[in-house]
Amino acid sequence: MLVGVPKEIKNREYRVGLTPASARELIGHGHDVVVETDAGAAIGFTNDMYEAAGATIAPNAADVFARADMIVKVKEPQAVECEMLREDQILYTYLHLAPDPAQTQGLIKSGCIAIAYETVTDNYGGLPLLAPMSEVAGRMSIQAGAHALEMSQGGRGVLLGGVPGTAPAKVTIIGGGVVGTNAAHMAVGLGADVTILDRSIRRMQQLDDIFRGRVKTVYSTQDAVEEHVLASDLTVGAVLIPGAAAPKLVSRNQVSAMMRGSVLVDVAIDQGGCFETSKATTHENPTYVVDEVVHYCVANMPGGVARTSTLALNNATLPHAVAIANKGWKKALSDDRHLLNGLNVYKGDITYEAVARDQNLAYRPAEEVIAS
Repeated sequence: MLVGVPKEIKNREYRVGLTPASARELIGHGHDVVVETDAGAAIGFTNDMYEAAGATIAPNAADVFARADMIVKVKEPQAVECEMLREDQILYTYLHLAPDPAQTQGLIKSGCIAIAYETVTDNYGGLPLLAPMSEVAGRMSIQAGAHALEMSQGGRGVLLGGVPGTAPAKVTIIGGGVVGTNAAHMAVGLGADVTILDRSIRRMQQLDDIFRGRVKTVYSTQDAVEEHVLASDLTVGAVLIPGAAAPKLVSRNQVSAMMRGSVLVDVAIDQGGCFETSKATTHENPTYVVDEVVHYCVANMPGGVARTSTLALNNATLPHAVAIANKGWKKALSDDRHLLNGLNVYKGDITYEAVARDQNLAYRPAEEVIAS
């Protein structure tokens, strides 16, 4: 199989779908890899390194898309990339389709076979290809929130950990999953007063064991969300419904009632965001202010630490990429029900139920596609 790696074109996105080591692995399995020129150059993966691994360098994205049987990316295809996809071509990347009808229609029109990292599952009920970026985003959320709290950024002028004789900042994290746990690790490490809201008693018990009393856990209700968000200097939205649009947990009225200069960091923005006032931003212009509350809603947060993120992502995505290349997409998905859960679009059909539901589109089960 010929595997293609285009350069990412989303605003300040420097991650790359395959590292030179990953390209070498695929080539070692008998496949060919073509990489767009300078696709990884910004994070130290040069054209020479890819060529040393056995890959060939293409002059532009159009050449990669035209030649490759499978496209391996990081971020969802932009409109110009959707136009380059073709029928029967495999797309293996993050998609986050539920809040993005335009991309969904672009993929439907292309006739491609789109496998989304974020909906691939594992034996433990987790999302193993989303997890490494959730870890990065969770940790970055506290760095970004701490910076946004500075006066020069429009924040309250509060130091997360305080200093002796002053209270630390109050941090509320909505959601105790991978993002929330990693955010809590960073916030606790900086000395903040941390509360995690979640709806799973078992998860709260696990968090209590992990943090040994250094964070407070609270069962998440509308009252609890309002109480803690309104009292917080920094709130991190870390909720996830796999493949579906994020629920709006903080209303516009509640944002209006927050303290002046407090900060909202919406890590759920890839799935539409969990604050009613959220809208996607970029690393170039990461924040905006609504009712004197600073919002940080960068839709590709891990792209800010692109080398770390690329290495972590490749660790998770490479085994499935090898399986798809070795077996072909149909056999690979037939053999692995967890990889099958990653199939979101198949030749014009939506094969992930949450996406179809959120966009009022017809749904065709992935199992039916495999059986046909």
